[in-house]
Formats: sequence, C-alpha cells, structure tokens
Amino acid sequence: MLVKLDDPSLLSKVIEVISEMVTEVKIKINEFGMGITAIDPANVAMVNFRLPKNAFSQFESGNEVLGINLDSLKRILKRCSNRTSLILEKRDNLLNIQVQDRIRRNFSLNLIDIEGQEKEMPNLDYSARVEIASLDLVDSIEDCSVVGDACSFIIKNGQFIIEARGLNSARSEFSGDEAKIEAEECKSKYSLEYLQKFMKGAKLCDKTRLSFANDHPLKIDIKTEHMELNFILAPRVETED
Repeated sequence: MLVKLDDPSLLSKVIEVISEMVTEVKIKINEFGMGITAIDPANVAMVNFRLPKNAFSQFESGNEVLGINLDSLKRILKRCSNRTSLILEKRDNLLNIQVQDRIRRNFSLNLIDIEGQEKEMPNLDYSARVEIASLDLVDSIEDCSVVGDACSFIIKNGQFIIEARGLNSARSEFSGDEAKIEAEECKSKYSLEYLQKFMKGAKLCDKTRLSFANDHPLKIDIKTEHMELNFILAPRVETED
C-alpha cells in the first residue's frame, strides 16, 4: 500500500477533530479511498470520515485496514506544512510516513490491533433538515456554551432555533432567509461538550447540514470537494421543568 497527498492539511485537521472523540481507530484504505468510522467510548457519538481516491495524487492499494493511535498520527501530521506532500506506505506492521518539502523526512508508526466489529453509520429517519452557514452555527453553539452544558435544536413557526436555558439563557433564531429549512415542528436537546468538538469540523466548510427530530439523534454532514465528515450525536432526553 502506498498513497500520496499533495496537500495533507485537510487530513491533519480532520484527524485532530476525530482524536478528541476516540484515541484509536481503524483506517480503511480501499479502491474508493480512505475512510474512518468510530464510536466514542461513552457510546454517545459516532464519526464517519471519507477521503475519496481522487483526493490523492498517487494511490496504490488493495483492501487495507490500519490500526492507528490517533494521538501519534496527529503529532506527525502537525509536522506537515502547506508546502509539503505526504506519503503513507504500509510495510509489515509499520506505517511509514514520508513528509516531503525542501528536505525529505521519514516517520514510522507502529500499527496496533484494535478489537471490535466493523462499524457502519446507521440509517435514521429525520423530520427536520437544516442547511446553515457554518460560521453562524459555530457562533450559536459558542453562545449556548456560555450559559449551559446542553442546547436544544427547535423547529417552530418555520424558524430554526438554537437555545440553551437554565439560570441564564442564550437563543439564536434563523428564518428561511438565513438557513435552508425543510422541517416539521420538533425539538431535541444535545450535549454542548460534543457539539463544540464537532464545530471544529464544521469550520472546514462554508455550509453545514443538520438532520434531527423529536428527542432523536442529530446527524451533522460536512462536505467539501475532496472530503466528507459526518457526526451522529445521541439526544439528551430530560424531564421538562
């Protein structure tokens, strides 16, 4: 297996986001490209990442599954700059990582055995779908984190509302002019600790797509020309005061 990225910055940023959820993953490399699917240890959130074959300038691989410690990989990827290219090559039980710019630098990463069945993103039904500017979403989540540890996603009277309520409160309202809203009225509450982690991924693209329903898992879709990043987050179901 040997694959090459002429600009590894996107991969580096995504790995940094995923590493905040899980410490070890299976990276799949096959005829379609590179992929990661993982569930966090608390079984609250799931992440799915796809980097298609056409994102690579060189791609020679069959079906490979690489057990990787993400903290180790993240540290190596941070050694890349915008002017470097990245080559990943599997040899026996090692992943050789070559960073090429003015000079050639080489790293070796020990591959690990990761137990557990292969994970797949579930197919869920949603009553609300919202496409929103990523910067607006990030700001709204940050507003809510100032006053609480969870926020609600609400569809009401044709508006999309992000709200945190407790002793203090924060609220952002979006009409059809600020977001694309295709939804029935519904409400679901989610952990801000996880949402703040996901927002680091949302910053990688201009628009973010949200899918949810009443007390239902949230799906976040982040796509660019050469990348797809998805999150699923379990709802926080609580008794209303």
